[in-house]
This record gives sequence, structure tokens and C-alpha cells, in this order.
Amino acid sequence: MTLPRQRNMAEQTADAAIDTACRLLRLPTIRAEFPDIASAAAKDQMTYRGYLAELLMAERDDRARRRSERRIKAAGFPREKSVRSFDFDANPNIDPATIHTLASCEWIKKSQPLCLIGDSGTGKSHMLIALGAEAAMKGYRVRYTLATKMVNELVEAADEKQLNKTIARYGRVDLLYIDELGYMELDGHGAELLFQVLTEREEKNSVAIVSKESFGGWTKTLTDPRLCAAIVDRLTFNGIIIETGTDSYRLASTRARTEESVKAS
Repeated sequence: MTLPRQRNMAEQTADAAIDTACRLLRLPTIRAEFPDIASAAAKDQMTYRGYLAELLMAERDDRARRRSERRIKAAGFPREKSVRSFDFDANPNIDPATIHTLASCEWIKKSQPLCLIGDSGTGKSHMLIALGAEAAMKGYRVRYTLATKMVNELVEAADEKQLNKTIARYGRVDLLYIDELGYMELDGHGAELLFQVLTEREEKNSVAIVSKESFGGWTKTLTDPRLCAAIVDRLTFNGIIIETGTDSYRLASTRARTEESVKAS
């Protein structure tokens, strides 16, 4: 049933009608902002079409922002990081042009792997999270996990005969981030399960990893040489490798602050 629409409503009645309609149509941004936009429209002598466009664009932009926030939250990042907040001057091994190119997410469109290799404190995890946030804001489904946490989940899934379902879940996201790979020891079974996830994603969806060990050192933690070589092959074929170096800029920053504090006292 269509209810008759009132014409020439008083302003207070019109505001109430707009509020009710926005609730029913689930337009929270228009409901919140239409009084201010209406006042601005009257002041600027905006046309009806211009006013309507302002309302709809406000709703569109706010929905896009909320979707980005939901995707970033769903990714499970341990903390907030951004490309803008990274101090490139503190680590000359990381090329700003390369990072800004990666932030465009073309590598994700091409399903390329990304490897960030370097010592602790050189900015690997910062870059990993920052680029993941950029991907989430551009509409990609991202998931962050620690290597050991993921392998433990896969082992439990195998025990509960849910392995295929769990691997498929890891396979569906557009970008899988694996932090601290090569840091903790994985036995042959764990390495094999990790390999299955990488195989599921190969040339279909991107994987990004962080490791403090160079690939040559992974044999210390991935104890099966055959599987170690196969995993490295999956992560490097047609991939992007960024070496962040050995000098901890976090340690250098702490030392600089300490020296300044001592001088000030």
C-alpha cells in the first residue's frame, strides 16, 4: 500500500518525515547531516538537484568509510599503522617510491607474493600492516596472522577433520598476511600444512610474509629441506622481495631520545 504524500509541509513536519524515512530506508548519514546540508544549500542558493546530490554523496562517502573500517577490523591487525607515518629517512633500505607503488595494490590484482625480509626493528611489520590497511581501504579482503598461530589452527582443524574447510577459508581472502614466518620452528607436519595453504592461493590470491631470517636461514626452522625449498618457491615465484636491512631504526630512535633526555637534564 502506498501512503499519500503531503505537499507543502511545515518545516518541523518535513524534518520529522525525513527522519522517519531515513530510519526506514537505513540512511543514517543523511538523517544525521540533512539539517546542516539544507542550511548550507539555502545559504548558497543551491538547486534542488545540487542539494540532493550533496545528500547522496554524503551517504555514499560515509558508507565507504564504514566498509573500510569493517574490512580493516576483520583483517585482525595487531595495531594501527600507515604508510604516511613511516619514517623513510630512518631506514634508507626501504625505497619510498617502491612502497607507494605497492600501496596502489596492483600487485594484489596480479596475485603476486610479497616478502619483507630483515632484522627486528627495521620496519617490516609496520610496512606489512600499512600496506594491508591500504588494501582493505581499496576494497580487498585481508587477513593477518602469525605463522605459528595459523599452523596451530591448521593442525587442530586436521585433528577435527575440518582441514579442507579451514584451508578454503584462508584461500578465499584477497590478501593473506603471514607475520614472523621462519621465526619459530615448524615440524614436517606443520610445514606441510603451510605449504597446502600457499598452494591453494598460488597465482590466484596474494600472500605477503614477514621474516627476520633470509631464505637461506629458513632451514633452521623449517626442518624438512624439501618442504622448505617448496615453500620458498611458492613465496618468491613472480614475487616482490624487499630487504629492510639489519640496523634497527627503533633502537636508534630510542638511543637518540635517551641522549636528548640526558642533555636536557
